[in-house]
Amino acid sequence: MSWGALGKATELRQRIFFTIGLLIVYRLGTYIPVPGIDGGALRDFMDQAASGLGGILTMFTGGALGRMGIFALGIMPYISASIIIQLLASMVPALEQLKKEGEQGRKKINQYTRYGTVFLATFQAYGLAVSLEAGGLAHDPGWFFRAAVLITLVGGTMFLMWLGEQITARGIGNGISLIIFVGIVAEIPAALARFLASGRSGAISPVVIIGIILMMVALVAFVVFMERALRKIHIQYPRRQVGMKVYDGGSSHLPVKVNPAGVIPAIFASSLLLLPTTISTFSGGNTGAVMSTLLAYFGPGQPLYLLFFASMIVFFTYFYTLNVSFKVDDVADNLKNQNGFVPGIRPGKKTAEYLEYVVMRVLVLGSAYLALVALLPEILRSQLSIPFYFGGTSVLIVVSVTMDTIQQVQSHMLAHQYEGLIEKSNLRGKKRQRKAPTRR
Repeated sequence: MSWGALGKATELRQRIFFTIGLLIVYRLGTYIPVPGIDGGALRDFMDQAASGLGGILTMFTGGALGRMGIFALGIMPYISASIIIQLLASMVPALEQLKKEGEQGRKKINQYTRYGTVFLATFQAYGLAVSLEAGGLAHDPGWFFRAAVLITLVGGTMFLMWLGEQITARGIGNGISLIIFVGIVAEIPAALARFLASGRSGAISPVVIIGIILMMVALVAFVVFMERALRKIHIQYPRRQVGMKVYDGGSSHLPVKVNPAGVIPAIFASSLLLLPTTISTFSGGNTGAVMSTLLAYFGPGQPLYLLFFASMIVFFTYFYTLNVSFKVDDVADNLKNQNGFVPGIRPGKKTAEYLEYVVMRVLVLGSAYLALVALLPEILRSQLSIPFYFGGTSVLIVVSVTMDTIQQVQSHMLAHQYEGLIEKSNLRGKKRQRKAPTRR
């Protein structure tokens, strides 16, 4: 990759500018407030809730929840709906059949996911409006305020979903992940400034600050190493005859990443953890007995919070890998169609069983790595009052999305280079045809 090559790749440059433009639109939307909110009371409340679940919610919405912007719900309802649809697709035969119908089935499943997003966003927006009234954060409580909040927040979530789809289709890809990534990165400078200010005031000792910075550097290096780690499966191809020529059989490797699911398990686990608490966070002291108990046991750093978070990360690592990112049956069928086989393993069902055997054991390390990265900084953060933006989940999202985006840009650059080589070969072929002597 170089700036000169990037300047020649006009399509890639347009995709990058298109992605940056949509992300700027998203950031501007986080500053547009929902009508009827008492700004002063909201700021006072978020200052008190910043150390609890309110800080996590603000982080995943790019600060929109702390300002109660039109994107206050963020993209989490869409992620929650995707989780529910994917779980149902593995259990309901009709949805499982849709997954096998190719592009048409995928469009129907996406449509069901959008319907689920509208339902979840409506439920969360209405509950949030009621909670804002109960917390004394509304200027004029009533049904008009609830309707305004509901329409604004649901519309903001659906617009964010559309932005993510446009970035995936017409930008550089990973639209939903990029939206979460930009929301986290945009708030990191302010969080870092507050963290250093607390050290300057004496609330945190300089030794702790240096230790945290070193820990973050080591954590980033560890995430990069694990995200690039592979388990290579040897693949053999037999001899083949084309016409009168016999080609020797070749060999290659099937790469199985230690973490094939990427950052998805951490996002899914976080969205499930935040789903029941998004509403209760804003109700202040007016929560019921059940919700108060839930918040007490599932607060950041609490044992049940950490146990639930770790178990959901492990579950979604296995679920997403085996159902989405690395389907062993599809991989085995592709190898069989290409006449490839694993030495000592029969093609077809036996190959699928062997691949599942390998993937299940690789995921033991992958899921443990994800849980460790997500939980270790959470424990230290709860003990040392570190900002949420220095937590394991945010680091994992930032590093993983950065690596995926760089790979997407590199793939576009490679495709552009191939197109240039093909065009040059075609031009050379035309010149040779013109120079050929005419027959008489």
